Amino acid sequence: MSIHPSLKTSGKVQKKRNVMKRFERINALKAEGRWEEGKKVWGLPKTKVEI
Repeated sequence: MSIHPSLKTSGKVQKKRNVMKRFERINALKAEGRWEEGKKVWGLPKTKVEI
């Protein structure tokens, strides 16, 4: 069964997300130099969301 054309969204329109997935946060922390290999992945510090 296919989706009705009126319900489809174009790929161009994207909302800004206000949260990052865990792997995105770890990558952001690595880029900032705030991540050490072997650290626990729970309780990560907050990071600013990139567009």
